[in-house]
Amino acid sequence: MTAGPAAALDAWRRALVASLRLPGPDLSARQLAVLLQVYTQPPPHTVVALATAFDVPHQAISRAVAALERQGLVTRARDENDRRVVHVQTTVKGAVYLRDFADLIAAG
Repeated sequence: MTAGPAAALDAWRRALVASLRLPGPDLSARQLAVLLQVYTQPPPHTVVALATAFDVPHQAISRAVAALERQGLVTRARDENDRRVVHVQTTVKGAVYLRDFADLIAAG
């Protein structure tokens, strides 16, 4: 591995280790990916669109979203025009979690 990828992976490792010491949720890789997607990409975010973006079954995304919702990091709401569609949105708690996580990455 060259210095670039090794350095990037080491920065990610250090941020993950540091995040384990912080109070708050211990997210799976899938949950963190969903939270990051919803926070950093323009809405609307639906379970089906997230599943398509990650190329995984929508049931896997539904489980990740449910776990994030239980932790207060996202909210889910049914579309008023099509009750089959579920929209996902980051909460203030979710935004704070990601801002703190970003600070850990930046601190290197």
